[in-house]
Amino acid sequence: MKGLVCLLLLLETFVCVVQHQVDGGLNENEISQQLRSEDGRQNPPQTDTLRELTATVTEQKVNIRELTATVTEQKANIRALETRLRGFINEINHKRNKLHSVNVIQNLYFFTEISNLTLGQVELRKENRDREIAFSASLMQSGDGYLGPFTTEITLTYRNVFTNIGNAYNPITGVFTAPLKGAYMFRVSVYGVGPTAATAFIYKNGERMVIAHANQPQNELNSSNGVVLILEVGDVVYVRLWSGRRIYDSYNSHNTFSGFLLFPLR
Repeated sequence: MKGLVCLLLLLETFVCVVQHQVDGGLNENEISQQLRSEDGRQNPPQTDTLRELTATVTEQKVNIRELTATVTEQKANIRALETRLRGFINEINHKRNKLHSVNVIQNLYFFTEISNLTLGQVELRKENRDREIAFSASLMQSGDGYLGPFTTEITLTYRNVFTNIGNAYNPITGVFTAPLKGAYMFRVSVYGVGPTAATAFIYKNGERMVIAHANQPQNELNSSNGVVLILEVGDVVYVRLWSGRRIYDSYNSHNTFSGFLLFPLR
């Protein structure tokens, strides 16, 4: 609209100038100068607007260049941060793998120790089972009565077994056989009625070790004795009633023979 108005003004001016020339006799140069003067008076607003737009575009170009430089700088910063982040992630993964390896080694060591401990416990239990040797028995399983006197010594067979851990004692023969080398404790007790004495010996491999002896003219009599013996594997221990002696036993188990392993020896 503004351009149209300007055009109309130019045309009106042109007509006025031509009319004036016709009327007043202006030459062509004067008419051209008049037209340029009128155009200069009518176009200044458009020129200023164009200059302002040019300045604005130039300023925006500068801003765009600055923004481009800023974006480029930020991209570089982002790449640097990404590089550092990857480094941190790699370091964390390395430490995590190292920690996992340490945990695996610790767990392996722990389970190895547990396994060794378990094997050690098994061996210890087996060894302890081998060391579990003990027995105790009395003469009669039932009833009561006298045993003796005899013209010769006899080996007493203690048939009423209370304990026989390790089965080293034989109630049929009355003999204890050492299953391993060690120190053993044995004990014997005798009971009788006077006037016949009650006498019994603990034997080791046919050799007398200790005696349990009681003697009085009448009434009950009793005695006991014990000994610690060092036995090799296969050594035998038993009790023999002395010739001419007599003992009495009943359900009260007066006469007993006992023994157990104190500790093994190498």
